[in-house]
Amino acid sequence: MKKVWLSFLALVALTVASSWLASSLWGGKAARIELPGQVVFTPGETVGAFMARNAIPEKIMAEALGRDQAIPKEAPLASVAPSSGQFEAKLRQAAALASEHATKEWQKILPKFALWAVFLWAASRALAKRRLNLRMRKGYYLAAAALFGVALGSDPSPMGTVKDAVVLLARDGVVFPPRLVAFAVFLGSVLLTNKAICAWGCQFGVLQDLVFRLNRNPGDTAGILRQYKVPFVVSNSVRVAFFALFTAVAFIAGLDLVESMDPFKTFNPAHLGIAGAVAAGLLLAASLFVYRPWCLFFCPFGLAGWLVERFSLNKIRVDAHACIQCGACERACPSTVMGAILHQRKVVPDCFACGTCKDVCPVKAISFGRKPGQAPVRPDPGGRL
Repeated sequence: MKKVWLSFLALVALTVASSWLASSLWGGKAARIELPGQVVFTPGETVGAFMARNAIPEKIMAEALGRDQAIPKEAPLASVAPSSGQFEAKLRQAAALASEHATKEWQKILPKFALWAVFLWAASRALAKRRLNLRMRKGYYLAAAALFGVALGSDPSPMGTVKDAVVLLARDGVVFPPRLVAFAVFLGSVLLTNKAICAWGCQFGVLQDLVFRLNRNPGDTAGILRQYKVPFVVSNSVRVAFFALFTAVAFIAGLDLVESMDPFKTFNPAHLGIAGAVAAGLLLAASLFVYRPWCLFFCPFGLAGWLVERFSLNKIRVDAHACIQCGACERACPSTVMGAILHQRKVVPDCFACGTCKDVCPVKAISFGRKPGQAPVRPDPGGRL
């Protein structure tokens, strides 16, 4: 018991300290482009005078005017922007998109996606070709957290592609195209290999999984301290309700409910804040006892990925002819997903393709890949999810 808690504290301390060092070496993000709280229009003024008084950068003015050529600064503002209300909305939309582009750390993003592709391929291949014991699984999670979180930071993340897109659309009425591309790539990885980006690449997801494995016996079949499997109908109901609340608040009040408690800022501690530190600490501590609580209870991309993963090409499959119905995989599975697969329930929870079920199967009836498989029909005790 003492070893579990000491290992947990050491891991969290090391993650925060190394992330602080790494983020300071990279340097901070560029400042957002902010317009005045109220853009003032004066009758008869020129474009140049309007820009100077409201401190509007030329790039933002050009975007709002839809011009690729030089801005006519001597022209009357009314000749190019007859409606002040509509033009202010265009200015704010242009500023929002320019800020999104300016604050992205592009020097990290492309290498990060390239490394994600390599890492997810390696993890999926290892899962398909051989068993992953507890030590190997911890190694993969530690490497992923160190590379995609500590070294390359909190952004981008699968969660951010949904959260930030909703907030930007709600606040400014615009969509940032690179974020949609990232979202499509992440969903594509889910479609190709069962929730691969969440399972092996998401910075905070793998950190939670690593914490969970600190509290497991050497066979990775049960917790040293008691671990709990929350029924999927409960966890998913909370996740759906949270996403609905988050979206409603964003569109009604223009607020980002997640921003102040964003656990991904664990990898950017300078911006974590008190609320964020408390939220991240509670989620990581809960991860000792409940499998991936952020993913299953709150993550908006986790919800989107769950809807897509039922169509995944590569996933956990059970050979009905080889299975002896011993239940070892269901007991060892960190969540309730293996029980749903075995009992052929219509609603199957998120599967993070950790491979624990594959490791403990005594007759090797469980595989990971494209090969069709049919779970054995077994009595379903109560139809629980």
